[in-house]
Amino acid sequence: MITSNGLEGLGFKPFIDFVLRDDGNGVYISEWNPTEPVPSVAEIEQGEQEYIIREREKEEVKEAIRSSAMRKLVENAGLTIEEVRTFLRIDEPTEEEE
Repeated sequence: MITSNGLEGLGFKPFIDFVLRDDGNGVYISEWNPTEPVPSVAEIEQGEQEYIIREREKEEVKEAIRSSAMRKLVENAGLTIEEVRTFLRIDEPTEEEE
């Protein structure tokens, strides 16, 4: 399947390198600006998988930073987890609480 995420996973930028459309018969590339040939559907699907992996990795890094910050606030500032969550207006539980 042709997806924006798949093309982004291959390094192309929406509305700069490509424009997708769906007129009711499925998504297709209506504009293609790079000098490279249009990727095959299989290449775009592989790009989608790479995009998903990179997005998960980014989220894991963000979560690790959040957990580290929470731990440092609790350990070094003498605050409770509830105090930090309330102060920062965090509603979701941290890894330590789950």
